Amino acid sequence: MGVRGRGARRALAAVVAAGALAVAGCGTERAAQDGPPAAGDAGWGTAAPPAADPPAAGRAAHDRAFPGVARRCAGTPVTAPPEPSPSGSVSLDPEAAKYAENHAFKRQRPMRPDAECRGRAHAERIAEALSGPAGKAAAGGEEPLKAALAALGYPEQSVRVYPDGAGLAFSVFVPDAGPCVSGRPGPPADAEAHGPYEEGGCVEPVGGH
Repeated sequence: MGVRGRGARRALAAVVAAGALAVAGCGTERAAQDGPPAAGDAGWGTAAPPAADPPAAGRAAHDRAFPGVARRCAGTPVTAPPEPSPSGSVSLDPEAAKYAENHAFKRQRPMRPDAECRGRAHAERIAEALSGPAGKAAAGGEEPLKAALAALGYPEQSVRVYPDGAGLAFSVFVPDAGPCVSGRPGPPADAEAHGPYEEGGCVEPVGGH
């Protein structure tokens, strides 16, 4: 075979070798792109820690503000309330079913055991305070009642005071942790703990469909 033939084969071999190197290089680059970044690369091993649990943080803030309630409810389980069972509450009366549907917005959300304990403690605390000198001052109107509740540690933004018949009523969302406490300054003063209403808030909604 002549020199020209051998030269052509060498040139062809060089082209094939170059092509193989190019393919291998592409595979290496693709593998590097598809795999995890190196430890020093941004975004690898540097993810921000998960945010603190808001309910737990709220309970801690509540316990600092109301240590007496915290001591009373220490150890109460923090578990989800049981789902209400539909059995025994299903009515075959279409009018009753329609009434229940139209007034579903007035349902209160169930409370966890820890929230129920806090609620009872706050209700007793408020009723006891409003049965004394604070209650006499609160009888002067909406602003004195708000001031009396603020003095007990319930800030204005968590309190609603509104007319109720010939007197006044109040609803309080216990700061940071809930639940709701609603009642009347009296006399006699009364307060009761409950979960927020389905449509939100501690004040019983009015209206319907």
